[in-house]
Amino acid sequence: MKRWMTLLALLLAAPALAFHCPADMKKIDELLAQKPPLSQEALARVKALRAEGETLHKQGDHQSSVEKLTEALRLLGQ
Repeated sequence: MKRWMTLLALLLAAPALAFHCPADMKKIDELLAQKPPLSQEALARVKALRAEGETLHKQGDHQSSVEKLTEALRLLGQ
């Protein structure tokens, strides 16, 4: 029974994560457009994480995508 509940929770969480990725990407784009006071290294890292997050999202790996995008947002002070 516990396995079924875990499986059900994972199945229900996946679509929620799928919708989370585009919102995070949009937020990162908005923050980058404001020219944040970050070093060139940090900006490059944010852009790389954002691109990697988008790629993972398109591949259907939403959990990994959210992790990468969250790291990018953290670097941007969010």
